[in-house]
Amino acid sequence: MSTSEHRRTTIARRTGRWAVSTATLLVILFCLAWIAPSLFGFSRYVITGPSMTGTYDRGSVVFEKPVDVADLEVGDVITYTPPADTGVTWLVTHRIVDIEPAEGGGLLFTTKGDHNPDPDPWHFQLVDQDQPVVQAGVPYVGWLFIALADKQTRMLAIGVPALLIALGALRQLVSATRETVRERRRPAALEA
Repeated sequence: MSTSEHRRTTIARRTGRWAVSTATLLVILFCLAWIAPSLFGFSRYVITGPSMTGTYDRGSVVFEKPVDVADLEVGDVITYTPPADTGVTWLVTHRIVDIEPAEGGGLLFTTKGDHNPDPDPWHFQLVDQDQPVVQAGVPYVGWLFIALADKQTRMLAIGVPALLIALGALRQLVSATRETVRERRRPAALEA
């Protein structure tokens, strides 16, 4: 192997190691950033719809902290499951626009998405003692989770790195085999 080939190989290996190390570090930092809020009592939700556009756009991650239901105020943004008779079976993150005393005790809440022209068509009571209230949001980060919810995207996210690792291992195997063949030929060439 000539000096320039050796130099190129060394640079390629260093670049590859640097890229793998950087990617690993980024994955670790992302995982820590995702896990760390739960250590401080926060829960996280990805905004998947357009109803809060302008405040928390689709693809944002919101961080919420539990608040006693009696301490909720008009203007708080909460994540909840609407009443069963509404037909909405997914979590909704909307702003409280009205709180009234309910018949028989408790509080009756009305919510509205900031981007929606009208309040939600339902009123509801919260059954738990605590209710998560949005404290902060980070735009765009949730797109990763929205993408990973798609089976084909997950397959690509797992398959492409696996393929690259397999190709790298195959390359090393071929290189080692070639080196072994060269070493076996050298003594035969020296004897002749």
